[in-house]
Amino acid sequence: MRIALVVPGGVGRDGEHQVIPAILWIIERLARRHDVQVIVHHQEARAGSWELLGATVHNIGTRLWRIDAVRTLRRLHRQKAFDLFHAIWARGPGEVALFAARMSGRPVVVHVAGGELVWLADIDFGTSGRWRRALVRRVVRGADRVTAASGIMEELIAEAGRRADRVPLGADTSVWTPEPPRPRSGARPARLVHVGSLTPVKDHPTLLRAVALLVRDGWSLQLDLVGEDAWDGSVQRRADELRIADRVVFHGFLPQRRAIPVVRAADLMVVASRHEAGPVAMMEAAAVGVPTVGTAVGHVRDWAPEAAAAVPVGDADALAREIGALLSDDSRRLAMAERAQQAALREDADWTCARIEELYAEVLGYGTSRGARS
Repeated sequence: MRIALVVPGGVGRDGEHQVIPAILWIIERLARRHDVQVIVHHQEARAGSWELLGATVHNIGTRLWRIDAVRTLRRLHRQKAFDLFHAIWARGPGEVALFAARMSGRPVVVHVAGGELVWLADIDFGTSGRWRRALVRRVVRGADRVTAASGIMEELIAEAGRRADRVPLGADTSVWTPEPPRPRSGARPARLVHVGSLTPVKDHPTLLRAVALLVRDGWSLQLDLVGEDAWDGSVQRRADELRIADRVVFHGFLPQRRAIPVVRAADLMVVASRHEAGPVAMMEAAAVGVPTVGTAVGHVRDWAPEAAAAVPVGDADALAREIGALLSDDSRRLAMAERAQQAALREDADWTCARIEELYAEVLGYGTSRGARS
């Protein structure tokens, strides 16, 4: 099968920096059995191509990228016809994939992966403008199949007029190798970890307020923040203002091989986001035996209360209470970790890719459709 995979980024040449691991895992697994041509619009400023994990990446560059991406896809299709088009993200990649697919007479699958169907004006997150949101809805309605990682995303897609197939982007358990959940040692400070870029939608201020409340209540703890600072030092300044800078370790961006031991050392993964389609970091943590406490977004809401602990978005008091409750009751924390690990291993990266290939077969008429268009 020849597949055109259109992505927003995350396919850096070395496979380690400027990457989105979940996208790499899909590429790697698909490329074992198929001819995968990856189209990315701004991985690098200049256009170029390179081999990555058995696939060929075509970087369009930043200027007039939608037009140039469609032209590239049409050229590649003329050289050797694609069987189907697959976009990860409805806005941008989805627009390109849908247009090129229709011009080529081929089906298209779209994965709605982030904030395409939301708009949080106070933090400038999501899709602003009525016409942009209308375009995203057009992509969602026009695709042959639509997928999403979590219940919240399925609901947003339903509001846009479509039914989505649930396809979580699972963890690569050959990298995040499972081990039994580890009992907490009372001899050391509690370890919390958060993985994700420092951006407003991740709502680090709520996370830091929760940590400050725990410190006030006498908890000895350390918070590890793993992720690129895309907020111009705002989170660091907030930690100083709350007088918890000595409890927070800012690791910055870490490649997977360096992030894994930080996550493994944690007692809890913490999510404070205002919106999440996943997050994949929660699946990775679960795979290595670390449960999650977080706001009721994405997988946190889906897994709660058995395999995760969920609190209202923006509620630092509730987040602190739930973190404290789990740190105080290790039998409950370990039981939650076991259930989370089972869920993560059940829907790991191999499962994700197998489900994607199953959808491809259904779209192409090789299998029985389980999700008719609506």
